[in-house]
Amino acid sequence: MNDLVQLINTELDTNFPELSQEDIFTPLSEYLNHLINNDFQKLLYHLYRIDISEQKLQKLLADNPDKNAGDIIAHLIIERQLQKLESRKKYSSPPADADEEKW
Repeated sequence: MNDLVQLINTELDTNFPELSQEDIFTPLSEYLNHLINNDFQKLLYHLYRIDISEQKLQKLLADNPDKNAGDIIAHLIIERQLQKLESRKKYSSPPADADEEKW
């Protein structure tokens, strides 16, 4: 499964099918709009858990009042999850001389 979708499913407790980065955007945005309208506390919990900057989100929402809030949040979540994946890849690689015995 796509690592991005798998991480989003884990973090948001969702079950999105295997989709590309571009294709996950619409269902993610729709899900976030559902949370905005029906379970705002759950949305806040997820944003905190994913580590979305509250200041950055507030600024984006204030600067773009005509844009869909779910779209804005979806962009931030995808961006943050990609950062996490890149960080994990960078720091989980074994050292070049991993085969050598260390004392």
